[in-house]
Amino acid sequence: MLTSSSASKPLRWQRARGSLLARQMDIYGVALQLALSLAWDRLLGVEQSPQRRYRHAQWLVMSLLHLGPTFIKIGQALSTRADLLPLEYVQALGRLQDQVPEFSPTEAIALIEAELGSSLPSLFRDFDHFPIAAASLGQVHKARLHTGEDVVVKVQRPGLEQLFNLDMEVLHQLVRFSHRYLPWTRQYHLEEIYSEFFTILFQEIDYIQEGKNADRFRENFQDYPQIIVPKVYWRYTSRKVLTMEYVPGIKINDRATLEACGLDVKQINQLGICCYLKQLLQDGFFQADPHPGNMAVSQDGKLIFYDFGMMAEVKSVDKDKMVRTFFAVLKKDTNQVIDTLTSMGLIEPMSDMTPVRRLMSFILDKFTEKPVDLQAFHELRSEVYAVFEKQPFRLPAKMTYILKSLTTLDGIARALDPEYNLLAAAKPFVKSLAVQNQGSALSELARQAKDFIKYRMQQPSKLELLIQRLEERIEQGELQVRVRSVESDRALKRISLGVKCLIYASLAGFTLLSGAVLVLGGYQGWAMVTFVLTALSFLALLRSLIELLIRERFDRLAER
Repeated sequence: MLTSSSASKPLRWQRARGSLLARQMDIYGVALQLALSLAWDRLLGVEQSPQRRYRHAQWLVMSLLHLGPTFIKIGQALSTRADLLPLEYVQALGRLQDQVPEFSPTEAIALIEAELGSSLPSLFRDFDHFPIAAASLGQVHKARLHTGEDVVVKVQRPGLEQLFNLDMEVLHQLVRFSHRYLPWTRQYHLEEIYSEFFTILFQEIDYIQEGKNADRFRENFQDYPQIIVPKVYWRYTSRKVLTMEYVPGIKINDRATLEACGLDVKQINQLGICCYLKQLLQDGFFQADPHPGNMAVSQDGKLIFYDFGMMAEVKSVDKDKMVRTFFAVLKKDTNQVIDTLTSMGLIEPMSDMTPVRRLMSFILDKFTEKPVDLQAFHELRSEVYAVFEKQPFRLPAKMTYILKSLTTLDGIARALDPEYNLLAAAKPFVKSLAVQNQGSALSELARQAKDFIKYRMQQPSKLELLIQRLEERIEQGELQVRVRSVESDRALKRISLGVKCLIYASLAGFTLLSGAVLVLGGYQGWAMVTFVLTALSFLALLRSLIELLIRERFDRLAER
């Protein structure tokens, strides 16, 4: 982990002047080292080893920290992408700290004076030279205005925009290379994700835009006294300097301190969940990076938001789909959830949707009422294998930050209250919707809320529940027949790999015998060519044998 010691040697990305060639060498070096390590593991047949994945994940986290701000943000975004990365990588990146060495107060003061056009004493009565927080994009100093207000001054890290421009160009080269020479990466729409990521990242380093975001966010919650949004002081704000009201609070995931202050963590959870549901489903404007450093709780239990650099918007069409999905989740309507997720592009239709439907039904049943028990997935191992083997799940670029926000918020909620219940936490939000827009028949949100209340009042009878269970058992029986066809597909794949092994073995033997004959005949040059072909055939044979071994182990694991 990088430290905040000012005496530590500056990393290459921290140097005042950077070149495209030097940056390419840094980034390509890390990418090549990772690719070679993964290829070596695959050659040895240990790519599925949790220990190897853990080591690679820890190395990747340190490498991203050393590569700097862009890659720290990329790592944090990838920590939500379980559809792209193995569990060990997701867990390691989830703990990636946005922590780099702070820059000197002299640089910070020089930038403040240059941006605001005045000397520091004429701007602030007091200014703390030691930052109270430091991150990859900038650092925060506490100060006091001449009018007496306590404020925090956010100062952008010098040379950040130039670094982003270099990284943007290098990463675009990598994306184009992947799209052209690695066809299997096209299904992840890397170009769209790249564009979305840098659009939001460049907005995040424009502090004028962040100030506007804060004003808009405050306006959205002006009628909600339980939500605190610090005031922006525009006289002391520019593109690289942001001055906001100083609002101290308790870190939102500090459960011990919250309970010591007599605050109800369940009520805080409820407030946070309802606040985010309003942002996503009503306002369509939400904080895309709700990590614990960006949220706090006041002494009287109010929720404080700090950072407004990474904000995202949801279009009205997508918002209506999200509304329908949310209430379908609350009602545990599996078919409706799958239909809306398919229309949003999150699920790719398959000829046999039964494994997806059963898996979704299981998730809805477990997730909405209590924390997910990962061990319970053991009973669905065959279905999970069938679903992910065909890769029906997709994550469009526009949904990346929605998922990031929801998963981060869910992690905070479960840290505060292990018995956290989404349905219970969302009740105040649903009730508030039901009494809003009484005369409006066009409000999708209000209509869905009223339908949900009717659903709760019209719970099925015991006989209906019995019939539903019977239908589920019938469906499971049908599923077992279909899983057998999936097992046949696995067998065919193993046969195909076996045939490839025979072909490569025959080719290696033929070229070896041909080389021997050519040597005896005195054709040394042609003999060398055939021996090279023998070596290549043998390597291909070895790789196919390793793939066959891994396939057999994986299939045996899925069939247990």
